[in-house]
Amino acid sequence: MRIIAGTHKGRVLASPTWDGLRPTSDRLRETLFNVLATEVAGAVVLDVCSGTGAIALEALSRGAARATCLDADARAVRLMAANAAHCGLENRCVIIRGSAPDALTHEQVGGPFDIIVLDPPYAAPWTCDAVGAAGRLLTEGGLVVLEHASRRAAPVPVGLRLERTRRAGDSALSTYRAVTRTDGREPDTP
Repeated sequence: MRIIAGTHKGRVLASPTWDGLRPTSDRLRETLFNVLATEVAGAVVLDVCSGTGAIALEALSRGAARATCLDADARAVRLMAANAAHCGLENRCVIIRGSAPDALTHEQVGGPFDIIVLDPPYAAPWTCDAVGAAGRLLTEGGLVVLEHASRRAAPVPVGLRLERTRRAGDSALSTYRAVTRTDGREPDTP
């Protein structure tokens, strides 16, 4: 696993040495950043279920202002910290250990964010709720990206509009933007 482009292009990142962590492949990460191409420069990024931190570090390499990584696994948090230090990006990368559903719902990750990328376990029952909670942490015009199994339809929580789903083998990337209303009410009110 490596940084694909930007100021840290080619930097090799440490991978997990345990089972149960599914890092986003270089190919899928490249597809993700093709989708985000014009959105990354100067952005504040949240990488949820970060694992190795590769998405956040790639965003920083490509010009994001700062990034926050969130993962519940203590081993992943240590791995992300090591990868951020290896790239010399630890001053621009905040790493938080916590459960995605709890941290997003209680806004423990801070925000607002311009880009939020979620890569939960593909069978996580809380995915739709996490995507909806992430949408409430966006800046105006911000974007949520969900990596999920391509065999499953992307959830569409209240308050977000599914813009597009791109499939890449067994995985898919679905992009969302906040729904804006012209009547002044919140998107999820009748």
